Amino acid sequence: MSDFTSNFWTVYISVITLVGMVACLVLLWVSGKTQLMSSDESTGHVWDEDLREMNNPLPRWWVWMFVISVVFGFAYLALYPGLGSYVGQLGWTSLGEYRAEVVQGEADEAPLYARFAAMSPEALSRDPQAKVVGERLFMNNCAQCHGSDARGSKGFPNLSDGDWLHGGSPDKIKETITLGRIGQMPPMAAALGTPDDAKNVANYVLSLSGSPHDSLRAALGKPKFTVCAACHGADGKGNQALGAPNLSDNIWLHGYGENAILAMVNQGKINQMPGQAGKLTPAQIHVLTGYVWGFSNK
Repeated sequence: MSDFTSNFWTVYISVITLVGMVACLVLLWVSGKTQLMSSDESTGHVWDEDLREMNNPLPRWWVWMFVISVVFGFAYLALYPGLGSYVGQLGWTSLGEYRAEVVQGEADEAPLYARFAAMSPEALSRDPQAKVVGERLFMNNCAQCHGSDARGSKGFPNLSDGDWLHGGSPDKIKETITLGRIGQMPPMAAALGTPDDAKNVANYVLSLSGSPHDSLRAALGKPKFTVCAACHGADGKGNQALGAPNLSDNIWLHGYGENAILAMVNQGKINQMPGQAGKLTPAQIHVLTGYVWGFSNK
């Protein structure tokens, strides 16, 4: 591990680089001064009886191009980072270049975002220019989980169906994008009692949405559902203040059916959406809010 915390590799790389460049110049000089012991100025190599390799000097333009290339290499290493941890006289870094481009990009986009800032999310969802910008922001930052059509997948909410864990108002959507969310359901098997009790509750949950279920088990599971009602409500319609899903609407985020519900009850689940405040500007989040709100409010 000490090899990665000491400056050995920095020195090693720097020495190898500089020695290699100097060696190229020395080799060029030595090869130009070397005279072969041959009366006909050939290397002595002959192919196909009469094809001789001559010892002609390198073209002068080629020699100068080679020398200029090496000199350019020394100048580059003096000005830019290339010798281990040496930062170069100009202090250039790829991170600094990136940040400068971001600042320039934000300055170029400022007039456009100033216009968007004066508009409500509802108006942004209908503005053609804002929709184009919002689409780019969504594709770059949200589509990886929610899909390019915003319909989500197992474990990733559908943003186009009007079913919201934390609320679908523009303010709530902006809050979710800015701060992120952590959804947690603890394992409830111990609280429910026996495995049979968990199975009964799973069937009762299925009955809330009119899904196929065992009616006898559902009846037995209803009293046990009080353990779940603390978050999901006595009627199973969820609680947006807690992010607890509505169990009566036949929309299943983590899978449908008795086995999927049992897995949630027995094992619990933790879901996290990362906040975008450190990645997107407030103006970009405002435009993205309008774009996302528009999915379920055509």
